[in-house]
Amino acid sequence: MSEKLTDGRPPLSTAGAAALYIGALLGPSLLLLPGLAARAAGPASLLVWLALLVLSGLIAVVFCALGTRLGSTGGVAGYTAAGLGERAGRAAAWCFLAGVVAGAPVVCLIGGSYAAAALGTDESSAIPAALVLLALVLAVRLVGVRTGVKLQMAPVAVLMALVLFAVLGSAPHSRAANWTPFLPYGWAGVARAAPPLMFAFVGWEAAASLTTRLRDPRRQLRLVVLIAFVVTSLLCLGLAAATVAVLGPGAGGAVPLADLMRAAIGDSGRILAVGAALVLTLAATNTYLTGAAELAEALLPPTPTPGRRGSYAVVATTALTGGPLIALVGSGTLTTDQLVAVPTALFLSVYVACTAAAVRILDGLPRLAALVCCPAVLALVLGTGWPVLAVAAVAVTAAALPARRPAPTEPAGHELPDGAAHLASHDSR
Repeated sequence: MSEKLTDGRPPLSTAGAAALYIGALLGPSLLLLPGLAARAAGPASLLVWLALLVLSGLIAVVFCALGTRLGSTGGVAGYTAAGLGERAGRAAAWCFLAGVVAGAPVVCLIGGSYAAAALGTDESSAIPAALVLLALVLAVRLVGVRTGVKLQMAPVAVLMALVLFAVLGSAPHSRAANWTPFLPYGWAGVARAAPPLMFAFVGWEAAASLTTRLRDPRRQLRLVVLIAFVVTSLLCLGLAAATVAVLGPGAGGAVPLADLMRAAIGDSGRILAVGAALVLTLAATNTYLTGAAELAEALLPPTPTPGRRGSYAVVATTALTGGPLIALVGSGTLTTDQLVAVPTALFLSVYVACTAAAVRILDGLPRLAALVCCPAVLALVLGTGWPVLAVAAVAVTAAALPARRPAPTEPAGHELPDGAAHLASHDSR
């Protein structure tokens, strides 16, 4: 009989946990962000990718240490509360929840852009496609469909294979001239490219739930994080470099992976990339909304029996905000770049809270990493511009709310689930 954890689930192997980490870090944002970065900074966008990968590695060290020391005590909310107090933990939880709701229309816009590319139409047709995708994922959430680990990893494996194929297959079309001028928009362009690119590096908080799924966290977690960091770094850098080297002046488009696939194998490559983008959009959005629903359920006033209030609240909020946000992009009032900045700022504020808490909780190298990360991530948050106001509004409102009291039927020690960690905690039941 195979060994099982206390909750009845089998323990994760190091390879399985690394695969889940990669799934948490990679997603539809990777299909859009190389183009946004190239549009803002040109070939120098590669410097931004390198710098942010270093920062991502330091954040990984911090979350690895927090996961090893605190386990799954509330995920990002528990980590923050352990170092900064209960109100700060509640603010971190609400910022994550708001980031998921604000990020859903962004992910659907990515899928819509790839659908428009497949049809050969202009970018305006991406708006109705994005609205259809948003309605579809919200309907799936209402039905309550939950996907297992193996099924969730399938689209991620497809993405990894497509990125490798696009980078290697398009390599013969690269041109040295596409790297000049290296700084077409100066260092100001490099600075503008940094905040939205951090949207590609959320996911390290998945350590919160993975820690409890490992047989020997102290031995396995460091190796899991190392494998995930190396794999995601190579994929990000490869795609970013190919976007500049192959696409050149056209590198700032909304569908860089599709353009690279077209360069590799013709029009059929673009259609293949579009299909993968749509699958990734549905899978990733469903996963994050599912995690957000559980987090919302934990934040709502307790009842003796659990219900689906969290799902209803998340679906209603996402529908009320997501549709109008997509429409604003369609009208030209907002750009995709600006919309990406909102969930980026919210997710980064969670990182600020966790790294600040880590400074007080940890010691040694992880504490040093937290000391470097906290001000660096804070600078990126401030660099997003006006979305900082949204972060402040969510955090202040959440901190002012009364503490949630456990329901009479809840067992002692009930933990607040972490929506971000839920991305890596689906089992195959």
